Amino acid sequence: MAQLMRNAALLLFTEECAEKYFKEFQFLHVGCFKATVSKVLGIGIIGGSLFVKIPQIVKILQNKSGEGINIFSVLLDLFAITAMISYSFINGFPFSAWGDVVFLGIQTLAIAVLVMHYNGETAKATALLFAYIAVVFAANSGATPVHILWACQAINIPIVLISKLMQAWTNYCNGSTGQLSAATIFMLFFGSLARIFTSIQETGDATIITMYVCSTLANGIIVLQLFRYWNIDVKSKANVKKKL
Repeated sequence: MAQLMRNAALLLFTEECAEKYFKEFQFLHVGCFKATVSKVLGIGIIGGSLFVKIPQIVKILQNKSGEGINIFSVLLDLFAITAMISYSFINGFPFSAWGDVVFLGIQTLAIAVLVMHYNGETAKATALLFAYIAVVFAANSGATPVHILWACQAINIPIVLISKLMQAWTNYCNGSTGQLSAATIFMLFFGSLARIFTSIQETGDATIITMYVCSTLANGIIVLQLFRYWNIDVKSKANVKKKL
């Protein structure tokens, strides 16, 4: 029982902080306070990541359409997420610092497959699914050299910016956010914002921190577009309903 309680405590506290809290009773220790807040945020983000892109998936399925979703942007996003998972796993970073990207990866893959399917490219969607599984296995099995994973993580910064800005450009050209889910966009924005803090606390990796800063800025642009095109999208849906 004692071991079980200790393991449960380590989900929220580092070993050092658990000792300071429960043995030395230093409840006002600044370093441990930051570390604990980071752990709690990390676990909260992981919990939220289970549902982040579900609204987007549901919206695609309900409308049987991937209209307005830039598939190349989605695939770039999937690459960035996969590189992040493999880099963090191989480096042994705490799961609370990157666990959310596992679930985001699964959901992003689902979005890519659905968009390709509804665009009439079902064969390509199937090929993508099997190819992705093979890549994930190769990247996390230890067969891929660490320096290659580091390089993939490093180029995540421009990839994240390009993928998000491509979607923003698509929105601008369409004058609408199409099938993009507002709930998903908001959760991605606040999630990446919180990840800046947790990455500083739990990894100290400048590449990961920079990536999340760029991701937050790029997601912020799409959030602004949601507000900009909100009334346009509502009117468009109203017109479709009238025609039906």
